[in-house]
Amino acid sequence: MLFHVHDNFIMPLDSREYSREYSITGIHIGALGYDAETLLTSSATKDFSNNKFLRARRSTAATSNTLHARHNLPLYLSIRNMGHSTNWRKASSLWLLFLFTLKCTCWSPFEVDDLTDPQFTCYGGDFLCPFIDGKPTLRCDRACYQYERYACTDGRLLSLDPPNRGLFAPRCPNQATSLHLSDPPYENYFYSDCNVDAQVVVTTPLPTSNLSIISPRLVIAWPAGNSGACTFFEPQNGKNGSLGIELLSRATGSNLSPAYLPSFHTLHPSVGVQGNLHFNSSAFLTLSILGSVRTIRDFTEGPSILPPIIQDATVQRSTKDGGVSLSRLWLDNVTMTTLSFSPHGNGTISVEDGQVSFDPGVYTFSAHLDYPQLEQLTPQEVFNPNSQGLATQMPDEATSLAFLSYTEKLLAGAWRFLTYFGRDSMISALLLQPVLSEDAIEAVIGAVLERINKTDGTACHEETIGDYATYLNRVEKNISSTQAIFDYNMVDTDYFLPVLMQRYFLGSRLGMSSSIELLAREAGAIDSTNRGLKYGDLARLNAEKIMDNAASFAAPGGQVKKNMIHLKEDTVVGQWRDSTYGSGGGRIPYDVNTALVPAALRAIAAISRFDPSIYAGHDDWADLADEYAQVWEDETLALFQVTIPADEARNRLESFVSTSEYYNGPSHADSIDNDVIFHGLALEGNNDIPLVDVMNTDDCFRLFLLNTTNEAQLTLFLNQSALNVLRPFPAGLMTSVGVVVANPALGAEEVLRTNFTNNAYHGTVVWSWQLAMIAKGLETQLARCNDDQAPAFCADSKVYGNVKLAYNTLWDTLETNKETLSQEVWSWRYLDNDFQFTPLGSLPPPPGVGGATESNIRQLWSLTFLAVKRNEAFK
Repeated sequence: MLFHVHDNFIMPLDSREYSREYSITGIHIGALGYDAETLLTSSATKDFSNNKFLRARRSTAATSNTLHARHNLPLYLSIRNMGHSTNWRKASSLWLLFLFTLKCTCWSPFEVDDLTDPQFTCYGGDFLCPFIDGKPTLRCDRACYQYERYACTDGRLLSLDPPNRGLFAPRCPNQATSLHLSDPPYENYFYSDCNVDAQVVVTTPLPTSNLSIISPRLVIAWPAGNSGACTFFEPQNGKNGSLGIELLSRATGSNLSPAYLPSFHTLHPSVGVQGNLHFNSSAFLTLSILGSVRTIRDFTEGPSILPPIIQDATVQRSTKDGGVSLSRLWLDNVTMTTLSFSPHGNGTISVEDGQVSFDPGVYTFSAHLDYPQLEQLTPQEVFNPNSQGLATQMPDEATSLAFLSYTEKLLAGAWRFLTYFGRDSMISALLLQPVLSEDAIEAVIGAVLERINKTDGTACHEETIGDYATYLNRVEKNISSTQAIFDYNMVDTDYFLPVLMQRYFLGSRLGMSSSIELLAREAGAIDSTNRGLKYGDLARLNAEKIMDNAASFAAPGGQVKKNMIHLKEDTVVGQWRDSTYGSGGGRIPYDVNTALVPAALRAIAAISRFDPSIYAGHDDWADLADEYAQVWEDETLALFQVTIPADEARNRLESFVSTSEYYNGPSHADSIDNDVIFHGLALEGNNDIPLVDVMNTDDCFRLFLLNTTNEAQLTLFLNQSALNVLRPFPAGLMTSVGVVVANPALGAEEVLRTNFTNNAYHGTVVWSWQLAMIAKGLETQLARCNDDQAPAFCADSKVYGNVKLAYNTLWDTLETNKETLSQEVWSWRYLDNDFQFTPLGSLPPPPGVGGATESNIRQLWSLTFLAVKRNEAFK
């Protein structure tokens, strides 16, 4: 509804019937965040239409005495539908100054028309001030003010609190959600409402922190555009490590509140969050980075270089409230990110020669950007009807999952990966499927299909969006474009798609009924090159690629390495262990070839039998894909097998312990009573290593995704998988803080021991989702023993006993460490004869790595314990 100011009256343009008219004079208006005298409303701002924020247009006939504004900016009026009521909008942190004088009565169709309304106080017989939250406001000259927020001195108002930049935010139908998660030295805060989703990370070094990699820092991250703002601080007078910053709790009980600025020049409002930071000592602001989370990550985890085309665009200016504002116009020349600081109470901000400094005290920060926001799925929308109780049973995890879940896609992790990652979202959906809603699962499948490369059916691993996409388009392609960039370098992502489609389409009644509608959707909303195609077309292209890739190895006599799935040329990564040394430089990954390819083939066969039209033109796939799968299941595993004689294994363990720089505990060589068997990470590794003989957890893919039928192979595989989980590190994978994803202690190559350490991203560290998949995989295999045609291992009491013991030992460890299971990855130190939980980012980086790898406090696939639970039947 638009309001019109004319002849000293304010009224709706479209309906006089529901208006009240008040004569008003001398109104001074401004606009939030602009150089205005005051920002105000009047009793003309009545509650008419459901809390929308309406623009008053100044009539050309209005006299200069009616409206005065320095920049001739629009006046925004807050109104809501309250029937006959004349209530003012409730706002506990309201900062408006009300500046008006009523000179005559008004007409109205309403019954109550008395200006002596008890919700107002009349001062001097001609000046009304409203009640706010049931409390009267006071008069200061020609203004009304809240005494908790302002002081009146000599007729002038002194602000006791910074402006509430969330004042203009449209009212949300659901209550805002907030969450605080502590992972010292990182304190993580989440805020979501119908206007914005944002995460804030406040870093303060601990006494034990490595100060070369941990420093006081503030990060604000938005899922929209994978956007971010970051500032680093250092002590002004004290020694390094003495400065501490803390995000204080606000009067509402939350640490954050919304920032919402109506836009005057773009299509989107500027939205974000604000909060109060406490500095325990004086500080310098040493560096600010505004724009993309990717830019911040490149700086913190790489060589600490910032592109001038990005960094030089940051503008710093002082503000009238004694603060400082940092802003940057994105490379799209449209979007603006702003981060400001202002004193809250007795703090002082000084700027000398561009250097910003803070006295000890409290300061309000406000961070916002005018980029289109995503539509979040609420906790109620993320879970299926049978799992709604999780929102109250596991509120932190449920809120975290909702923060990462949107109608368009699910995001990989907060804060470092607030965007689409195909592998991550599909693994998460597979493990979370028992509790996810139809909308959530289809958001995952739809996001993958939308980003399929139509030229060859490859699934997208990661998208680059927002400011960083514009940057890469400019520097790599020499074009000016905001078009998203899609990464197709991974070789594992393709194979998860048919598995997820099969488990959704065939595994639930809703999936069966939704398959036709989902695959009939038009593609191209995100990847414009796919316009004109439907999701079903892209699903078929993906399956065709998988069948083509599998054919050579499945052919008679084709079971040789050259016919297996290799990493792409000129890449060093290609599956989930996607750090430089994550797979030991191997070119033929274990998980892809022994589990993902046959699982995808089994899924294609099942989908073809379920609905042949999904893969139209391939009627033979129902049988052919199964035939291919059988060969891949039976013939790949032996190519990765590592067998170490018991004596040799014990000697290698003693050697590892005597030379390790990060582990000084027992070797547990006495736990080796037979040859040690495991499957290496990959073939054709660095330094001409034919087989990367690092013990690992990637057995979980085969445990979870396949029900193999080669009895002798299955029995041996399950037994060695169970023993490797059971044996304590370094003889096996188990520690008191979880199962490590890699163990080089039994490897023959020194270079592998050097690269797989407790400070390496895919080294001797613990990943939550791998724990979940191992647990679910062992349960899946144990459950086969309840079938009418149970596998042979079920009758082997020793093997079955080992598998069951591994399952329960793992769950005992998980329950002991339940407080950390929702984190992405963590490490350990061996102190006081035990493994001590240690954030990975707090350890110095391995040699040759640019910077320490900081773990996400919440990773999508680390929330899978919402669905993965201990099966008491196997206890």
